[in-house]
Amino acid sequence: MAVPVKYLNVNVDGLDLFYRTSGLETNPTILLLHGFPSSSHQYRNLIPLLADKYHVIAPDLPGFGFTEVPESRQYAYTFDNIARTISLFLDELSVKSFSVYIFDYGAPTGLRLALERPDAVKAIISQNGNAYDEGLGAFWDPIRKYWASGAQEDREVLRPALLGFAPTKWQYTYGSPNQEVIAPETYTLDYTLLSRPGNNDIQLDLFKDYANNLPLYPKFQEYFKKSQVPVLAVWGKNDLIFVPPGAEAFKRDLPKAEVHLIDAGHFAIETHTVEIANLIREFLAKNGVV
Repeated sequence: MAVPVKYLNVNVDGLDLFYRTSGLETNPTILLLHGFPSSSHQYRNLIPLLADKYHVIAPDLPGFGFTEVPESRQYAYTFDNIARTISLFLDELSVKSFSVYIFDYGAPTGLRLALERPDAVKAIISQNGNAYDEGLGAFWDPIRKYWASGAQEDREVLRPALLGFAPTKWQYTYGSPNQEVIAPETYTLDYTLLSRPGNNDIQLDLFKDYANNLPLYPKFQEYFKKSQVPVLAVWGKNDLIFVPPGAEAFKRDLPKAEVHLIDAGHFAIETHTVEIANLIREFLAKNGVV
């Protein structure tokens, strides 16, 4: 029998944070962290495939999905602050230990949590969630230019190039051999929410702040090396944003890491949901997260 998914809100860190959850709270927890330009909606098909055995929670990060940030909060959109918000969210839900699925922006968020509470993280599933310099693809070239200059003109170039409808859809469809299974409401919802007043500037702020993740890569890698946390890297090999060398690099610090390169693009979870769910279940069982 299917386990129902609940759609809830919790007041945390001065925000009204939206999240999806399913499964018994007494079961091991899996935290699903989404990336740009999506929300917990990207996990709508995965959650039911895990919830019979796991307690699954998927929050909408600040600036995304249905999480609401009051203007009076004067929230600064940085990855440090997003990680802090999710840390407080876990505390509010009394989550003491968890496995974490990191994708795109979910990687610098989830790995900050791992640095903060290494003993709490039982396993990491990285689906195009990067922690190595070699994982940054050509997509980042215009963003790197903005990092280097900080110029308003370089910031404005990113607005149509990365925040329009066509580039939002491209993130879902590029590199996906079976695009017919990608639901159009995915990129349409993302674009609609990105287009809310003021949200474009939130996204541009996060593009700029992403530069602050790179100096943390050595700390993430030292955490991997020291903890030998179980890692499953399941990667859409056709992704131009976070490229396959970023998946292979996990083996450098984690010789026992499992790396699977699948014939998919950035949003591999849209086209290979069942395959990824099966890999997660086998991986967690093998590593005693049951």
